[in-house]
Amino acid sequence: MTGDVRVSGILSIPDSGARDTGLILAHGAGNDMRHPMLSFLAEGLAGEGYPALRFNFLYREMGKKAPDNQAMLYLVWQSAYRFFAAHPKYRPKHIAGAGKSLGGRIASQLAAEGMLAFERLIFLGYPLHAPGKMDRPRDSHLYKIAAPMFFFAGTRDRFCDLQLLQQVLSKLNAPWELEVIEGGDHSFQVPKSYATDPTEIYEQILCRTVEWLEAPH
Repeated sequence: MTGDVRVSGILSIPDSGARDTGLILAHGAGNDMRHPMLSFLAEGLAGEGYPALRFNFLYREMGKKAPDNQAMLYLVWQSAYRFFAAHPKYRPKHIAGAGKSLGGRIASQLAAEGMLAFERLIFLGYPLHAPGKMDRPRDSHLYKIAAPMFFFAGTRDRFCDLQLLQQVLSKLNAPWELEVIEGGDHSFQVPKSYATDPTEIYEQILCRTVEWLEAPH
């Protein structure tokens, strides 16, 4: 990444005919790049022809639980972007940024500040507010983003009240879409009463993502 500091990454590669758009998927605060959903999505996207890069933030690489400061989170995201953009064989013409919770929020801040040129942004559970603190939404930077955005949100997400999210989305300047995961929490897990296997939800997210990537904006 820089100097003697290194983080790990996994690049999922299409078997043939890679598309000119690649995706970078960043993990959430309490997990890493091997999170089951990110692994499923990366492999699924590669199966559809989209190269997909996952990476660890430094704190997870070092086995720590507390996220790095914002400057370090920015630095690692930027390093992953530069690595992908300059890849000798799978260098995508266009790069879309995706992230689970923290990973997506940092990508959106980098886009809003003009520090990374994402063609599109995908949020796998955007952390719009801390639990119980809907009066302090993390939304001000979202209005500065020009790239199309796709939000996946669960109906039981304590970090993202759906009504508040819809109010925010209605004020965005960029094109956007929202896919609601019925019964899903912040990680899209649903109650046992739904009798839904996690992979069914991951498949739903993958299919809608591919549809959205292939649609004109």
